[in-house]
Amino acid sequence: MFSFLSGAHGQVLMSIFVLALILGAVTAKTNFCTMGAVSDWVNMDHTGRMRAWLFAVAVAVLGVAALEAASLVTLRGNTMPPYRTENFAWLRYIAGGLMFGAGMTLAGGCGTKTLLRIGGGNVKSLFVAAAIATVVYFMFTTRLFEISVMSWVGPTVVDLRAFDIGGQGIDDFLARASGMSPPAARLIAGAAVGLALLGYALKSPDFRGSRDNLVAGAVVGLAVVAGWYVTGGPLGAQWLEEAVMDGEPNRAAVQSFTFISPIGETGRYLMNPANFALVRVGVVSVFGLVLGAFLYALVSRSFRIEWFASPTDFASHLAGGVLMGFGGFMAMGCTIGQGVSGSSTLALGSFMALASMIIGSALTMKVQYAMME
Repeated sequence: MFSFLSGAHGQVLMSIFVLALILGAVTAKTNFCTMGAVSDWVNMDHTGRMRAWLFAVAVAVLGVAALEAASLVTLRGNTMPPYRTENFAWLRYIAGGLMFGAGMTLAGGCGTKTLLRIGGGNVKSLFVAAAIATVVYFMFTTRLFEISVMSWVGPTVVDLRAFDIGGQGIDDFLARASGMSPPAARLIAGAAVGLALLGYALKSPDFRGSRDNLVAGAVVGLAVVAGWYVTGGPLGAQWLEEAVMDGEPNRAAVQSFTFISPIGETGRYLMNPANFALVRVGVVSVFGLVLGAFLYALVSRSFRIEWFASPTDFASHLAGGVLMGFGGFMAMGCTIGQGVSGSSTLALGSFMALASMIIGSALTMKVQYAMME
């Protein structure tokens, strides 16, 4: 029954599950939340949680730079999603990020927070996850994405190879401008970006004095680095080789944590739970995150069943789920997928998507408060 857990495939799945379990428990305990970080910043001028989030990015960037410098992983355009691809879809990142940011504000949290809330007993988040899964399912299985997005985004995509740039990583631009070797450019760019973010985060005495913020940022960043190592290191190489030999190359790819497309994959698996071939990295990461949050809720006695306060509350959460599903798929990731995993590869599109998510969330909050007044 559990033969799908054998070999390198099983080892990868179990490793990612354990990492997600730890990630879920820690982020639930520390209240790590991108939407909450934006709200604190916009409404209270408090940057503690925002710095925690940037601290996570810094740890991930420095960790990936170290892995690549040691030749333990190589993250080029073959990752899933292809963060460093030479096809620079700048409009896709911006529009999708803005949409996702609006959605996470309407739904009370991003895709990651939605899963954490499910683990804590929030029934509202089940509807949000269902909306995300439905949108992602149709994006994958129909021409919806091609018609609704690529018809107008496609013509704006810039092929960086035409400018003799190997990809959209900041290091690729640095190598092209300076003439230095790609490995040297990756190390220098990674160190510069990572240390700059680390310096900004640690500059605040309030942040340094918050154990929760420090732990949350460190664990999220390290989990992303570990995800890259598991799927892109020696075990990952064996996993990829086994997948090709089994005739299922799409089952395996170098990747780290992201949660929008995986929510869609999980929904697809739950429709046919006997088909273990559908249990992939994204699915076990979703289950691990939810279980980690659930275990923390039990231990801390914070598990609470939460329902919609009104029809308006239901409509807001449902709309938020749809926007996150559509925007997250369009932007090729969520606040963890693009914001931490993608940013750790130094992909310019990831930083653009992240900035757009923050702007979209902040603008939506401003509109909500204006309507209340």
